[in-house]
Amino acid sequence: MIQQQIVCYKEGDHRGAFAYFSKAAELGNAIAHHLLSILYDKGEGVKKDEKKEVFHLEQAAIGGNPFARNNLAKLETLNGRHHRAVKHYIIAAKLGEDCALESLKLAYEGAYKQRRFCRSSSWTPGCSERYKKSREGESGSIFSMAGEAAELR
Repeated sequence: MIQQQIVCYKEGDHRGAFAYFSKAAELGNAIAHHLLSILYDKGEGVKKDEKKEVFHLEQAAIGGNPFARNNLAKLETLNGRHHRAVKHYIIAAKLGEDCALESLKLAYEGAYKQRRFCRSSSWTPGCSERYKKSREGESGSIFSMAGEAAELR
């Protein structure tokens, strides 16, 4: 069934792909849930819907799809929930998703640099903010760097 879904999608029949993805998702197929999340994200064959996108990403992640888990981490990063993002990245990396591993590496390198900066500049409660300002122009937070790296792949 997945092959037929992909053929429909590649041929531009997004509504047909949506019908196949929906049937497979009802049967618990994690790949179909992930592909449905992409359709809802892009608004292809369906109306763009962030809630349904997240629902299908979560279902795919629960089903063991590492790409969906990595995408959930990116969403958590964008929403400022960095601790949740790191947990998703760790799970995705354990499932073999290389982008998640690279994102973790960059995030932890950034956190290490932040701690070193704070120690070297006589730490005060506003240290994290000073560190962010010292890096302005490079990127927002250490976790946004990780999300950008994953998107480059």
